[in-house]
Amino acid sequence: MSMPQVTIIKYNAGNVMSVMYALERIGVSYELTADPEKIKAAERIIFPGVGEASTAMKSLVENGLDQVIPDLKQPFLGTCVGMQLLCRHSEEGDTTCLGVFDTPILRFPKKEGMKIPQTGWNNIFDYGSDLLKDIPENAYVYYNHGFYAPLSEYTVAKTTYTLPYSGMLQKDNFYACQFHSEISGDVGEQIFKNFVKIKA
Repeated sequence: MSMPQVTIIKYNAGNVMSVMYALERIGVSYELTADPEKIKAAERIIFPGVGEASTAMKSLVENGLDQVIPDLKQPFLGTCVGMQLLCRHSEEGDTTCLGVFDTPILRFPKKEGMKIPQTGWNNIFDYGSDLLKDIPENAYVYYNHGFYAPLSEYTVAKTTYTLPYSGMLQKDNFYACQFHSEISGDVGEQIFKNFVKIKA
């Protein structure tokens, strides 16, 4: 039996079923695990996330994954809360995160006429990552979040909602989407296809 192409990290904030369905739609095999040794040996890793940062981070610590994830060298994709946990600190629950990206996660400022959290479709622009190959500029993706990563040296796609912020981050082998790539239609599907093609 061949090894799965993608390992999905199982923890207390994973939007796991949507990720599984997305991978099945493009014919990619996967494994769901919280085992640190299996994660270290994985070919590629997806780190999904839904929910609240401090609770999610606690789950990672309990499994010892807070010590494993920052040292991984294979292609790694975090989504939504998964992206936020890869940053240094989140204002949500005053949470110390994994620190892969040396940038904070901040609460959206209140702005008249703008509902927080942002829930729905919004566009991304100013691409700077192989993960966005064959995706048209200003493509629409699906967001659901009340906290954001400010623009930084790691920003590889931007979005605007109350202010410009990072729609995607990248550093070395770590890729991260604030939006839910697993439910972002054709654009999200192309991101997963590009991720699977990245050389491990």
